Amino acid sequence: MIRLTGAQPVAARHWGCTAAAFLLLLLTVQAAQKADVSGDATAATINHSLTLLQRLQELLQNGNGSDSVLRVRTAASEEAKVFHTHQLLLSLQSEVFESLLRNQSVVTLHEPPETAALFEKFIRYLYCGGVSILLHQAIPMHQLASKYRVWGLQRGVADYMKTHLASESSQGHVVGWYHYAVRIGDAALQESCLQFLAWNLSAVLGSAEWGSVSVELLLLLLERSDLVLHSELELYTAVEGWLSRQQPEGPVAERVLRAIRYPMIAPSQLFRLQAQSAVLARHYSAVQDLLFQAFQFHAASPLHFAKYFDVNCSMFLPRNYLSSSWGSQWVINNPARDDRSTSFQTQLGPSSHDAGKRVTWNVLFSPRWLPISLRPVYSDSVSGAVQPARIEDGRPRLVITPATSSPDFAGVSFQKTVLVGVRQQGRVLVKHAYSFHQSSDEAADFLAHADLQKRTSEYLIDNSLHLHIIIKPVYHSLIKVKK
Repeated sequence: MIRLTGAQPVAARHWGCTAAAFLLLLLTVQAAQKADVSGDATAATINHSLTLLQRLQELLQNGNGSDSVLRVRTAASEEAKVFHTHQLLLSLQSEVFESLLRNQSVVTLHEPPETAALFEKFIRYLYCGGVSILLHQAIPMHQLASKYRVWGLQRGVADYMKTHLASESSQGHVVGWYHYAVRIGDAALQESCLQFLAWNLSAVLGSAEWGSVSVELLLLLLERSDLVLHSELELYTAVEGWLSRQQPEGPVAERVLRAIRYPMIAPSQLFRLQAQSAVLARHYSAVQDLLFQAFQFHAASPLHFAKYFDVNCSMFLPRNYLSSSWGSQWVINNPARDDRSTSFQTQLGPSSHDAGKRVTWNVLFSPRWLPISLRPVYSDSVSGAVQPARIEDGRPRLVITPATSSPDFAGVSFQKTVLVGVRQQGRVLVKHAYSFHQSSDEAADFLAHADLQKRTSEYLIDNSLHLHIIIKPVYHSLIKVKK
């Protein structure tokens, strides 16, 4: 509880320090007693730790025996929030407070409004070891923990942010958390945010959060081939809107536009963009060569095109497009029960030259596939008994193969990407993306932690496994043989 009175008498401060030390001593004794009786079958644990935490919280709220005062000021207000605290408890949790309170009992702290609003929660954590926060409070709480070097709270808030990327908020929060992670140099949080944005980009493009994306973040996203979205045209439309709102300098806008993969857009749509896009008209000279190359790509066969152009670059590599031309959804009910199979068709490639050519794919899912090394073998013993194979030794496996071979496959290989959808905070989002050429054996961690046997597995939605299989043609340059 915030109190606005001055410091208390020396005797009271001494009592508070003694009381705090006594409470901490009780915790130590309790742990020692638990260790002493752990080997006795008749032992029982009498646990009053919740009562102890309640006493510590009351100590903070009532200010009994306070021996130090923290005055928290903000530039926006002349009033200071005053906290009557206990030096021992603050010093145990924070080396910064230990240093500040070493030779003085009253300390004035200057905080911005965002962190000042959470200072009472922050102090309560120092007393009770726990705190509840909301999405918009994560950054200011992390700032307080970092400033006062409360490392446990700092790690806890960072973990909270990583596990609440999927939480729904009106203005979005992942982009803001990414920018904050860049400022503080938290590489793990940066990567978590970047991966979430890449795998759920369609949802981000249609939200208010898209407008807060920085130039640096936008360029990082455009470089990636694992973006999950409906089509490249959807990405161009979102980028066009971003450029219209942000109005960056010419070189920046041109760099952004050159990161669009125009060969992945159909010629009819490219013609429409040339005729109707004000952004493209403004920077046409910067991307004219890419547009011309895209039209050439669609006009010729991939084999013929590869004779004259290098196709081993990101411009000709599809992203993870959710359009039915590139793959299919597959919802597997009760996936732990037995093997399942399905089939679907995709276009041969993104080139309009192959627009009428389709490839049929056969898919086999095994929930408990055993590698050869774990399969039953005959023993060398006289009985010739078979070594039993346990069901739990099996692991999920997915095999994707074309139904037939074709000469059209020359010069191209097919990368398979499997998206696993989960329900988080009421929304269905991509949790994992696995890529391989034929079998999930190539991805050692494929559904490694899914635990499909449990109906409560976070990988299941209403006891069903939600997959989206994407086929990505990868073109290869022809090898020129010298005569």
